[in-house]
Amino acid sequence: MTIRHRFDHELDVRGQACPLPVINTRKAVNGLESGKIIRVLTSDPGAASDFHALIHAIGLELLSQETLDGELSFVIRKP
Repeated sequence: MTIRHRFDHELDVRGQACPLPVINTRKAVNGLESGKIIRVLTSDPGAASDFHALIHAIGLELLSQETLDGELSFVIRKP
């Protein structure tokens, strides 16, 4: 089942290799206001564990994570 979330910003880091997806996501999140939601698209196969570590480290809220055709989508809320 696919859960759809409204998001305020989308960051496409597909094609970027580790650690760039996480670095660019952190920069994008830092520029968001509290309560805003960002969707991040990545094709990096190792991104799942990296994104979970980032979310935990800076206290973000993971709303959803999906994999489709080898690409990952994370929907994250900045508290």
